[in-house]
Amino acid sequence: MTSDRVERGTSPDAANVLADGGESRLPPALRLQILTTEHWSLLSTRALSWNEAFSRATMFLSVLSGAVVALALVAQATSFGEGFVTFALLILPVVLFVGIATFMRLVAINHEDMGWVVGMNLLRHAYLGAAPELRPYFVSGSTDDEPGIMATFGAAPGPGSFLHEFVTTPGMLAVIDGVIAGVLAGILTLRTGLGTPIGIGSAVAIGVVTVALLVTYQYRGAVRPRARRPARFPEEPPPV
Repeated sequence: MTSDRVERGTSPDAANVLADGGESRLPPALRLQILTTEHWSLLSTRALSWNEAFSRATMFLSVLSGAVVALALVAQATSFGEGFVTFALLILPVVLFVGIATFMRLVAINHEDMGWVVGMNLLRHAYLGAAPELRPYFVSGSTDDEPGIMATFGAAPGPGSFLHEFVTTPGMLAVIDGVIAGVLAGILTLRTGLGTPIGIGSAVAIGVVTVALLVTYQYRGAVRPRARRPARFPEEPPPV
């Protein structure tokens, strides 16, 4: 399409007016076909993104489960001796890398998903501009501002509860990554001979710092861009 913005209030058919003021010469059926094709394309892309998110989370949890089983077998064979410590120092960094990489990709997927939601809201905006009598039947948002985006997500606009970040999939993985980083730090501290209290303290401190850094990254990568994004259609389309 030559333009994706509808000028409101100056034409008897606002859905047929282009942003530059020219009338669209496409038949109404063809315009509807273009919009619905784009809508299905965005739905398919969103489905692929979520499939990737679930696959990556499952892969990380599988790697973590395998590592825990392997550590348990080595601990039983070595009685938590030097061999167990060496094996843990070899396998835990790999698990932590997979966890952090999975977390960062899930944050990126959430950011991309917001773009697909914005696109579908713009299409609903065009639908309602052409058929405003259908407005009572739409439960998703039809504007690209934050209230419209959150309406499509089924959530309330605004920053939301801080605890809500931890019940999302990236938030859950952030906590797991923090535990892995804390265990790795504790093993390293105990290996240097600093004592059990210092080892436990360093494990807790590193775990908390890791979770805080990851949650901050999640906020900057997904939440803050949504709030700073300029809206092109912050209001519902007027009746035609």
